[in-house]
Amino acid sequence: MKDIFLIILLTLTARTINAQNITNASDIMLAIKNGGDIRYSNTTIKGVLDFTFMNETLPKLSKRNRWWNSSGSNTVTKEIKNEIYFINCTFIDDVLAYIPHEESGYTFVANFENRVTFKNCFFRKKALFKYSEFDKKVECSLSKFYNDTTFKYAKFKDKSNFKGTYFDEPTTFKYANFEEYISFEDSVFDETVSFKYTKFNRGVSFNNVKFKEDLNLKYAKVKGPFDIKNMEVTFNIDAKYTNINGESFNKYQTNK
Repeated sequence: MKDIFLIILLTLTARTINAQNITNASDIMLAIKNGGDIRYSNTTIKGVLDFTFMNETLPKLSKRNRWWNSSGSNTVTKEIKNEIYFINCTFIDDVLAYIPHEESGYTFVANFENRVTFKNCFFRKKALFKYSEFDKKVECSLSKFYNDTTFKYAKFKDKSNFKGTYFDEPTTFKYANFEEYISFEDSVFDETVSFKYTKFNRGVSFNNVKFKEDLNLKYAKVKGPFDIKNMEVTFNIDAKYTNINGESFNKYQTNK
């Protein structure tokens, strides 16, 4: 009986794997250029998904501006107007909205004008969104990040959701700005995470979040709800100069 059950289980697993479509990142980038909304589910994406379109843009830039740009900025920004929707997808290569190109001295950044959804997705390599601006809702619930991940300096202008998200490597939201409520409820951070200087302008939930190493909240500012019920931190919490509705973090930790 056990052998029959095992055969059925293996068969169902094989069907699930085979059901995943495979799409090249280059095809997605072409669709973005053509202006259509990007909607994928149950798909494995191969190749680097570069929202900055660096390889296309770099040859058009003037060499005399490299490193010596008179404006003092060498940031090249790409505005993504499409709605981005991925559910139950696996990215086996980098997903990039931020690329510091050392050879040229330019930094390439992508901003997103429409909704961005990465729900129940698996990021096997880098997921870099440093400096990105998100005008509409960002949905990253139940996703898993297995490599370098950064949302440093990112701006979230609408409600965002990182509920049930897993981060395997050190992660940073340092200097990020959440203009609306943000939830990290039920998330797991396996390595150190930084929210240093982060602004939560309409509240944040760390309800039932597990920080398995250090949590850095130094200089963070919170206005609105601050939910840390059942929050667990294995090692150290740096909450120096943290401001939560005009109070220190210690008061909220005591009353959680």
